[in-house]
Amino acid sequence: MIALLSLLALVAVLVLSLYAASSVLSGARRPVSALPFESGMPPQQHAVSRYHARWYAVTILFLAFDMEMIFMYPWAVVIAEMGTSAVVEMFAFLSVLVVGVVYVWREGGLRWT
Repeated sequence: MIALLSLLALVAVLVLSLYAASSVLSGARRPVSALPFESGMPPQQHAVSRYHARWYAVTILFLAFDMEMIFMYPWAVVIAEMGTSAVVEMFAFLSVLVVGVVYVWREGGLRWT
């Protein structure tokens, strides 16, 4: 029991001494809003700036293909057991995804100019 308490005391002293050393050696403090985010480079625009509307259409396209792949793999495993009903249900699902792809195409999300 004494060994455990002495170990905890040693850890507490070590943590407090490292915290004190970092605050002493850190130098002048800048406000948090002036610090660059993660990459070390200053930000070029405000964090809550708006995205171009085209990116929402691209996001819908990505989700359509992503959901297709998520559901196609398990479906391919059980199609032989389920029969025709599985094929009909998958084509109904794919038709909903095709509606999303047609919407993105109509909105110009596939044009990169």
